[in-house]
Amino acid sequence: MKILITGATGLIGSELVKLLLSKNHSVHYLTTSNAKIKEEPNYKGFYWNPQEGKIDERCIEGVDVIIHLAGANIAQRWTNKYKQEIIESRTLSSELLFNLIKKSPNQVKQIVSASGTAIYPESISQVYDETTTESEDSFLSNVVKKWEESVDTFQVLGIKVCKLRTGIVLSNKGGALPEMVKPINLGFGGAMGTGKQIQSWIHITDLVAMYYFAIEKQLEGIFNAVSPHPVSNQELTKVIAKTLKKPLWLPNIPEFVMNLILGEMSYLLFSSKNLSSIKITNSGFQFQFPKIDKAINDLYA
Repeated sequence: MKILITGATGLIGSELVKLLLSKNHSVHYLTTSNAKIKEEPNYKGFYWNPQEGKIDERCIEGVDVIIHLAGANIAQRWTNKYKQEIIESRTLSSELLFNLIKKSPNQVKQIVSASGTAIYPESISQVYDETTTESEDSFLSNVVKKWEESVDTFQVLGIKVCKLRTGIVLSNKGGALPEMVKPINLGFGGAMGTGKQIQSWIHITDLVAMYYFAIEKQLEGIFNAVSPHPVSNQELTKVIAKTLKKPLWLPNIPEFVMNLILGEMSYLLFSSKNLSSIKITNSGFQFQFPKIDKAINDLYA
């Protein structure tokens, strides 16, 4: 199978490429950097620039599936300018791919796109699944709505659309976890706010495996890419400290303090998303790291 990946050099994309190549699939990838374009056996890069509407049309030749991971990192301070970049990096890239497929001979059968859990309402006790029609009124929720709408357009071309709404990705190579580990390692760790907010998370190994499962099974629709066992921020903090063999002696960190440091982006630390993964497990997917202690132990023990 030949697979075109956007965001292939990012945290998730780089791990996914390794898995696909190990399974003897051929990978085309799109990059905005000419310096990152390589041509190796079963691995070939192509230039694109969604902001300028530029794309190397050869990228789609022989491709069966698109895995769409491209999007500006949300873990940066949200200035008004950067907010626009967060939205456009997701929607313009989808539109560019759509227009290329619409006008070019191709054999694309499916697109599997990253998406976010921010669309769900805040909750500690209420568990939400993919059938939930309620949504949160927030910047990130709006991003997810526009993001998913841009991907849904591929359906008019007869292409199967699968969207993985991804929780907090646990990896020791980047993302949120190393930032949580740093203060705990230094002896200054503490839960955020009340610590009761629910964090729906997924080990990066499971997330990459879920993308592969989605293309193997030709899945369609929305799936929550989260572990079957979400945890409170307090519990997550305690598991990290226990794994690192570090004490937790500081009081919980007030929300206003993090708001002063991070601005509006501090929302990510205090948001509570209690989500179900039953739909993906009912489809036959098996988690390698369903529980938080096993996941953190694998990454840091």
